Amino acid sequence: MALAMDKSALAEFLDAEFPQVAHEFTVEHVEEMAIRVRLNVGEQHLRPGGTVSGPSMFALADVSIYLATLAMIGPKALSVTTNIAMDFMRKPAAATDLICEARLLKLGRSLAVGDCLLYSDGGSEPVARASMTYAIPPAR
Repeated sequence: MALAMDKSALAEFLDAEFPQVAHEFTVEHVEEMAIRVRLNVGEQHLRPGGTVSGPSMFALADVSIYLATLAMIGPKALSVTTNIAMDFMRKPAAATDLICEARLLKLGRSLAVGDCLLYSDGGSEPVARASMTYAIPPAR
């Protein structure tokens, strides 16, 4: 299965469809059924103590599976999260970007299922893990 959107097409899609948050994420690598996305950590992502907040980690996982799905099926903006399970395993490094390594485990006509591991930039141990399911809108 070939990519429907490459790294630059995904970045353009984020800029066009989600301009309010597009600058927060950088697609670093995309390949068939897998993606690496960076959360460009800013003050708005930090909780007391200077580490990245849980909602920010959720957003990174969510955007990563969304973009991995779009990379395979094309720009279907109305694909939506239907399920997520997330484990927060370690405290992220203080005020450091997070990297999400995501892969799609199943890509069907109506559902995409994927897993994510989140790392502090430069870290070797994951700080969080997420399993997500996305609903894909029917072709019209």
